[in-house]
Amino acid sequence: MNGLHLTADLYDCQQPSLLIDEAALQQLCLSQVELVGLKAVSACWHQFPASAAGPGGITGVVLLAESHLALHTWPERGGVTLDVYVCNFGADNSDKAQALLAALLAAFAPRWQQLGHLQRGELD
Repeated sequence: MNGLHLTADLYDCQQPSLLIDEAALQQLCLSQVELVGLKAVSACWHQFPASAAGPGGITGVVLLAESHLALHTWPERGGVTLDVYVCNFGADNSDKAQALLAALLAAFAPRWQQLGHLQRGELD
């Protein structure tokens, strides 16, 4: 159960189209997962309908052989919440998790962010 769980709350993102374009967001996530050397095994995405507050946000999960990437967009607030969790069973995937988070931060370009870092499970 040893793994690294990274969280990010992103505010005032400078790429608002990513907050409402499901296809672009899915492509970004899947391509970055592959670029950092993680393995996507499945994905599920949901676009919420527009409301009086504006366009609907997106919830997405990329299931990884190593665990998961999950994110939720809040276009009416210009925000994103996301988490990257990788298990380190058999190999330390921590650098890959950090690279994935860094790539997503660069893509969303938030004006400010709140990051979390949790080492999970037993450390051997």
